[in-house]
Amino acid sequence: MTDSFFTRRQDILKTRLAKDNLDGMLITHLPNVRYICGFSGSAGSCLVTQSGNYFFSDGRYTEQARQEVKGCEIHIGTHNHFETAKNNGIIPNGMSLAFEKDRVAVSQYETMQNLFPDTSWEGISMIVENIAAVKDDMELEALRTAVEITDKAYDQILPMLKPGTTEKQVATSLSSFYMEHGDGEAYPAIVAGGPNGALPHAQPSDRSFEKGDFIVIDAAAKYAGYHADMTRTPVVEEATDRHRDMYAIVKESQQRGLDAAKAGVSCKDVDSACRDYIEDQGFGEYFIHGTGHGIGLEIHTWPRFSQLSEEVLKKNNVMTIEPGIYFSGWGGIRIEDDVIIHEDNCEVMNTTTKELMILS
Repeated sequence: MTDSFFTRRQDILKTRLAKDNLDGMLITHLPNVRYICGFSGSAGSCLVTQSGNYFFSDGRYTEQARQEVKGCEIHIGTHNHFETAKNNGIIPNGMSLAFEKDRVAVSQYETMQNLFPDTSWEGISMIVENIAAVKDDMELEALRTAVEITDKAYDQILPMLKPGTTEKQVATSLSSFYMEHGDGEAYPAIVAGGPNGALPHAQPSDRSFEKGDFIVIDAAAKYAGYHADMTRTPVVEEATDRHRDMYAIVKESQQRGLDAAKAGVSCKDVDSACRDYIEDQGFGEYFIHGTGHGIGLEIHTWPRFSQLSEEVLKKNNVMTIEPGIYFSGWGGIRIEDDVIIHEDNCEVMNTTTKELMILS
């Protein structure tokens, strides 16, 4: 990835900070650090200022920082990055700096205040996350690749979805495929057969699939740090009228969300497009989560599709649309795609069928 991608992001952030009369921003949340400068390690922070950009880490990451960090002056010191900044005179007295108030522990904040008593620290929320919500060409390419790997993995495990196979066996196979073809799994796979499917975030168990099970499979790949997210719900060997009816409701709900999602539409309205249909069919109480969320360097990013959202979709947001209904003791159905928001519609990246699949 070229320096220009990161330089552009850093410049956008500086412009946004200048509107609030801030001299810069300390970034400590690792996905945001990666977004701003490219560092993918587990210990690093960035200081972006109007006069210069700085990256801090410790000796474990000397070589990795040289290889990955773009657009920042690199400073390798102790585990205490604030001390490194202090020792190198990087934060002059009197600066007004933002920090990620939702990400910084109380102990970190106390350290910042103690080491830089003449700095005005202003806690802010979601500035980097909101910038990152609009994807650039590099990010879209990485997300498309992650989705492509996800689709292929689903095809690979279809023969396993039969009586006698366990949830854990399928989850393990998916994880192995993602590691072989990408960066690994985007999140721990959800593979939930029969009554376990009533738990939206069920953990794979030793339960074997049985005839008539819906299997909720929510699993995806990560590529170049970017997370895909897909759910499909096939049924084992036999589908009853109840299977077909419930599946058709979720499928139509999801399609209505897809039809509604485009730039300029409120996230609340997309959620309503899905939710209202399920409620009209008499199953509103069984739709127990939001309709979707942004994806990127984290599996759950901004914006969100929910009744509480005040966000409006922008071109090149990348979102999930994933309505579901869940019945205790019987199972659940969820259908989820990853979509790119365009001016007049949304583009579904997934190619895996959403027709009811009866596995024989």
